[in-house]
Amino acid sequence: MKLTPNNAVTYESSQGVAIITINRPERLNAIDEEVEQGLQAAWLQFNARAEDRVAVLTGSGDRAFSVGRDKSVTAPPDYRRFTPNVVIQVDKPIIGAVAGWCVGGAVVLMQACDLLIAAENTKFSYPEVKIGFAGGLLCALAGRIPHKVAMEMLLLGKEISVERAYQVGFVNRIVPVGEQLTQAVEMAREMATHAPMVMGMLKRGVQHALPKSPAEEGALALRETEAVFASADFQEGLASLQEKRRPQFHGR
Repeated sequence: MKLTPNNAVTYESSQGVAIITINRPERLNAIDEEVEQGLQAAWLQFNARAEDRVAVLTGSGDRAFSVGRDKSVTAPPDYRRFTPNVVIQVDKPIIGAVAGWCVGGAVVLMQACDLLIAAENTKFSYPEVKIGFAGGLLCALAGRIPHKVAMEMLLLGKEISVERAYQVGFVNRIVPVGEQLTQAVEMAREMATHAPMVMGMLKRGVQHALPKSPAEEGALALRETEAVFASADFQEGLASLQEKRRPQFHGR
């Protein structure tokens, strides 16, 4: 079943697994506003669908999972809004399936995945120090792989091979090119038979234990305040002020 958020991001559901795909192969899956909106919609859809218990995040083609921010876009991106577990909390497991280039914000997306299957041709790069922009979410990488390796990637801006990423624990499995999605889906289908409440509890526990970057901490506060501003209680509070009466709050 296909439940596509928009043309740039597809959502396919089968046997308890949601396959979320950045679908801009002609641009090496570069991230523009349409991709941002599509990923946001996809995570919200994944949260809302109880039948989808595990997600696989991938990109079209084997040349690149994504080369990061589309160079034709001048507006600064806000990765907090379309990276899972930042503004949008996702308690269900996410598996990354990548091949080719994984650049900039694409590495941030893979950091947010719980497991990662990478093809033999995968290369990771975070060149933000060379272009003068960074959102700060990838600072949390130092809590997920050895500190010095994370700093090498962040401060030098050079590529890291898939073998190196596997050695330091960023990648779970290296597979032949073209098999990354198949193997990720196979893993996801196995996980989809497990107890969802237990998987959610374990994922939340791990997220609590992992160090967070200042950008993540700020995003968590943003998530809480936006939930308040979107609530019926907020509207009731405004209405009570205008109508000069005592508000009737319902906690929603």
